[in-house]
Amino acid sequence: MSDLEQLSASCIYEIEQCTDLNRLNEIKSKIFGKNGCITAELSKLKDMNAEEKKAFGAIINSFKISLKEHFDEKMLKLQNEQLEKNLSAEYVDVSLPSYPVSNGTIHPVSKVIEELGELLRNSYGFQCSEGPDIDSEYFNFTAMNIPEHHPARTMHDTFYLSLPADENGRKLLRTHTSAVENRIMTDNKPPFRFFTMGRVFRSDYDATHTPMFNQLEGMIIDEKIGFAHLKWMLGDLLRKFFNTPKLSIRLRPSFFPFTEPSAEVDISYKIENGKMVLGEGNKWLEVCGCGILHPNVLKMGNIDTTKFSGLAFGFGIERLASLKYGIPDLRGYFESDDRWRNTFGFNSTDR
Repeated sequence: MSDLEQLSASCIYEIEQCTDLNRLNEIKSKIFGKNGCITAELSKLKDMNAEEKKAFGAIINSFKISLKEHFDEKMLKLQNEQLEKNLSAEYVDVSLPSYPVSNGTIHPVSKVIEELGELLRNSYGFQCSEGPDIDSEYFNFTAMNIPEHHPARTMHDTFYLSLPADENGRKLLRTHTSAVENRIMTDNKPPFRFFTMGRVFRSDYDATHTPMFNQLEGMIIDEKIGFAHLKWMLGDLLRKFFNTPKLSIRLRPSFFPFTEPSAEVDISYKIENGKMVLGEGNKWLEVCGCGILHPNVLKMGNIDTTKFSGLAFGFGIERLASLKYGIPDLRGYFESDDRWRNTFGFNSTDR
């Protein structure tokens, strides 16, 4: 037996006797690696003439193919044995009862968004519109008649982004859903009724304020409409939403740059046995801002102010949810606590 045949037999024996995958990989490196025995045999070719190289090269190649076949066969066998071992160790008794699975719940914010959307569409003929969370100074402030010196534009209230400004000004996280109004007015011909709901962002955080919350904005552009229409609709909407026919509302004079005149809407309530009862008593709680759209806002929306006027109103979704479902702290809406979800969430059957 030649030296090469002895080397081949020795390698095959070592492969066949191996019982461990890690050890088999070491043998692979020993045979086929950069410093392995095949590489050592190939290095002898440099000292041979052409005919010797051809003959010896063929023998080495045959030797390499044979070892590779033995190695692959052994590798597959050991892998299958390891798989069987793992399956035996990880045996699962399928007859055992399964772990309880939570079906999840509907978030109070999602429920209120759905409720208000249905009321506005079905009871008052509104259409829904959406706008971007990342907006510009023009749509968020200028088009809403908010002057450059207004405090809302400062960094204390607004999250400005480190993105390049464009013809509409700096980029920011919108501070109110009113930023959609200009787009609605320029994209539609009056008369029309639209509402939009979504996230807004302000730099504030305590029991009654969060840096991100949800708003609803409603807008009507039509002929011969005024405060009487606005008051009736908001009163009817709130009574239906809270399912409280006796709910009283009052409008207090206020100021918003984008409406003139402006008002804040309060609803009646009383405290009974430590709980708030809506629709009774002589106490009042603010729930909404509203007003007649300012002529400047209408003009920037290409609305003919000699023919049309506009109504606008806005709600905080979390505020309405807290009042309707007795949720005491706004921060719980965003803390992803399962205990909170199980307390205030709704099953899909509650839709």
